[in-house]
Amino acid sequence: MEKKLVIIGGGAAGPSTAAEAKRNNPSLNITIIEKGPHVSYAS
Repeated sequence: MEKKLVIIGGGAAGPSTAAEAKRNNPSLNITIIEKGPHVSYAS
């Protein structure tokens, strides 16, 4: 069974949490939901 993670909020903490979760479980399916037009990211 595929595990899924939904993150509410695309500020600095949302993508950071997604990256950490993906490092810990590469097969995780992650969805980030953001109300505004932009999602924070760092290259």
